[in-house]
Amino acid sequence: MVNPIAHPAGAPRYKRILVPTDGSDVSAAAEHAAVEFARAHGSEIVALSVAQTYPTYAAAEAAMAVDPNLDSEALRAWAERNVRRVSAAAAGAGVACTPLTVFSHSASDAILDSARDHDCDLIFMGSHGRRGLSRLLAGSETQKVLAGAEVPVMVLRPRPGSA
Repeated sequence: MVNPIAHPAGAPRYKRILVPTDGSDVSAAAEHAAVEFARAHGSEIVALSVAQTYPTYAAAEAAMAVDPNLDSEALRAWAERNVRRVSAAAAGAGVACTPLTVFSHSASDAILDSARDHDCDLIFMGSHGRRGLSRLLAGSETQKVLAGAEVPVMVLRPRPGSA
């Protein structure tokens, strides 16, 4: 449970929102919702894309929006494209946005570190909602973020049958 925090009148409840993206359709939906949320609350966004620096299991690769065989320069370009998309959406809504790309072995660790390092007071992310073997092999980055976050986490999941 997150305890409510008193905020001065007129001050945004959430000043800086971390919006991690992996380039997937689920992330795109969360990005759009996060930009609208930030606009409505007078918040700014830190857009994050994590370029994972290690090969993954074959079953997990199929679930990821990035080709695991990309070299580091291609991974950087992929991550930068992801944050540019968020930045463009934020600019279109009049929301300040800081783009951030990170190389890391762990997306969840990079998300948690970035939230802390950039003084974010909310993490707004999509979740693929994997279950069973897919979740076991790919893990749940969302669950790891929820378990380790020091700030509230808003999770947007696809509607059943839409992902």
